[in-house]
Amino acid sequence: MKLRWITLCFLALAIGLAGQDQTTITITGTSKYRLAVPDFAAAAGVTAAEQAVFNQVLWNDLYQTAVVTMVGRSLYTASAPATDADLNSAVVRTAWTAPPLAIQRLVFGQMVLVNGGLVVSGYLYDVSQPPGGGRLLARRYADPGTPAGARAIAHQLADDIVAALGYGPGIASSKIAYISNRGGSEEVWTMDYDGFNPQQRTRLHGIAYSPRLSPSGQELAFMSQIGVHQKIQLLSLLTNKLLPFPSYRGLTMSPAWSPDGSKLAFAAKMGGQNLDIYTINANGTGLRRLTRSSGYDNLSPVWNPKPPPGSDGQIAFVSSRTGQPQIYTMNADGSNQQRIPLGGYATSPSWSPNGLVLAFAWVRNGGGEDSGALDIYLWYFQDQKYVQLTHNGERNDFPSWAPDGRHIVFQSGASYHKQLFSVAADGSVPVQLTHAGDNEMPNWSWH
Repeated sequence: MKLRWITLCFLALAIGLAGQDQTTITITGTSKYRLAVPDFAAAAGVTAAEQAVFNQVLWNDLYQTAVVTMVGRSLYTASAPATDADLNSAVVRTAWTAPPLAIQRLVFGQMVLVNGGLVVSGYLYDVSQPPGGGRLLARRYADPGTPAGARAIAHQLADDIVAALGYGPGIASSKIAYISNRGGSEEVWTMDYDGFNPQQRTRLHGIAYSPRLSPSGQELAFMSQIGVHQKIQLLSLLTNKLLPFPSYRGLTMSPAWSPDGSKLAFAAKMGGQNLDIYTINANGTGLRRLTRSSGYDNLSPVWNPKPPPGSDGQIAFVSSRTGQPQIYTMNADGSNQQRIPLGGYATSPSWSPNGLVLAFAWVRNGGGEDSGALDIYLWYFQDQKYVQLTHNGERNDFPSWAPDGRHIVFQSGASYHKQLFSVAADGSVPVQLTHAGDNEMPNWSWH
């Protein structure tokens, strides 16, 4: 599967939606600014590798936000400022704001080496303001003087720029957990939001499924299968060691954290032939059964990060009680179970951070899982309408929202050829995140 093919399919999203009776995807916040990001000035001692990594990563991070229009560097004719004083000139400002640049926002700064550490001063300006004004961000960052340190600083600066522009939290410093067999067996891995810095987190030499990052980002829940024994396990991401968690007879699967990290929901067969949804305290106490199936399965629970007012929690889950799997919601005590009116084959729900939208995988026709393309859709609760996000004819599954509420990660491809992709919720900035091995079941961090 080629990224170019997926890109073309995403670019067709707006055209494909034009004739459909569906709601419209929008990126929340103010309108997109035209943003210029010249290379940062570098003092003696800063290596070429550190400069290249920092400037490339910062540009890519801001491009991937999908909230600004990046103005290409081929149009830059003015000298790049390095400090506030460099911008306190009407001539300099005019050079950046006049056509063909015509930018409204400018990012610039400088890199120096202090006692072997890399120090970066970063600035964001509203250049439509007169000289002496318009500063939106001025911050200094320090990290080891290595390419990895340069990358970390670029991520943090990008997130601070997104916040200073009024778009809330960025995602450049966020993480994604996933399952990969690149090391020989299916293990839990994590990576940066852009696919860099992959780290193997488990070495079970068995099979791992459904990794779920805790709200704190310090623990991870997943399902493991070693031999015939299947169970849910907890992993500390600080020590990479397993944490105590109850083991039950029968199948336990698809864990999900509550928004405060105090509970987990999961599906299990406990003395029956079918799967039901349970909740349990993160310390292993307080097991509670929420559904009671008879001849059908309930699975894949996921908590609403922002449940409705007056609710003690809300969970979406998948149930086959009407035949084909469908998505339901219920209160955290199991009451008020309601089906989302979809039909077809619907699975893999994921709540947006604001609790108003659900991403899911769906075969829209009346057949089974393998009867047609499995695409990613968004369900808008307020409008009771859906939007189709992927149109590539592939097997797209396991969507997961980014903490900014503007991006989604998902797997795409046939069995044994699955890779991970991210895309903005308006269909823009698609990118392939993984290339080595078979990669699936991504889960984006809460922060």
